[in-house]
Amino acid sequence: MQLLFHPFDLQLRHTFTIAHDSRDIQPTLIVELRDGELSGLGEATSNPYYGITIENMIESLGTAKAIIESGAYNSAEELWNLVYPALKSNSFAQCALDEAAHDFFSKKKNQRLYDIWGLHIDNIPLTNFTIGIDTIEKMVSKMKELPWPIYKIKLGTNEDLRIVEELRKNTNALFRVDANCAWTAEQTIAFAPELKKLGVEFIEQPLAADDIDGMTRVFAESVLPVIADESCIVESDVKSCQGLFHGINIKLTKCGGPTAAKRMITEAKSLGMKTMIGCMTESSVGISSIAHFLPLLDYVDMDGSLLISNDPASGVTFDYGRITFPDRNGSGAMLKA
Repeated sequence: MQLLFHPFDLQLRHTFTIAHDSRDIQPTLIVELRDGELSGLGEATSNPYYGITIENMIESLGTAKAIIESGAYNSAEELWNLVYPALKSNSFAQCALDEAAHDFFSKKKNQRLYDIWGLHIDNIPLTNFTIGIDTIEKMVSKMKELPWPIYKIKLGTNEDLRIVEELRKNTNALFRVDANCAWTAEQTIAFAPELKKLGVEFIEQPLAADDIDGMTRVFAESVLPVIADESCIVESDVKSCQGLFHGINIKLTKCGGPTAAKRMITEAKSLGMKTMIGCMTESSVGISSIAHFLPLLDYVDMDGSLLISNDPASGVTFDYGRITFPDRNGSGAMLKA
């Protein structure tokens, strides 16, 4: 078994801005597990908010290289457990490796990943398309550039309601809003009725992750459901979100990959919460991994590959929010020549 690294700089079609970050280029690391002709791919993007760089992901994976290249494991889950002691401080690196392992072992069995997981793709949710923070005119322009059935609108400005009002004038699409921790409990409770009138389905992570008292109020008083993101990073966070949020948005990179995400989904469902997976502006490698979770999800935000102009891979494709899987085993992702 060989562990190979493929770093890329993903060029964003538009400057992407959220409440605490803005960028035009998204560095990413594609990890490959190769054994002869058989190859599996996984991915994680860098993230300054969480202190993740391409270099420290490669360095972390290097500490587990002997285990990885020994090939002394028979499943992605077994490898996840073997390398966790070395990678537990870098979940992004573990995610890239775990995605690659799931891709590899499903290809080894000549099956698609969702088949390995015993899932069916007959009834799967549509993905939203994200509109990053910008001038209102540019946000409207971005929306018109790609007609879509569901938009997720990034908020956290001094004119959040006006943004949603102006966008609503230009589409009948369903809206979701994501404040990325930028609001207070009072703002969230006050905004919610107005947002509901404007066709917003739910509010994602309105308050800072440590504002438990505020979220207790919001959960009790908001007329719109609230979905956790920054408050639900790893498996141990799921239980603590009960009674504060109506659902959780799992990021594969933050939790350590598909192996951990599957456990989080199972626990969230057992607690009566909705489940969502979001992306971190990955290429088609990471996005294709997310796609295999669709039968387990209530909502999905997997538009990362649509936000970039130089995708180094091919994989799942999109048609007005609907996902089509390529006729390939594994996750379906493949690096371009």
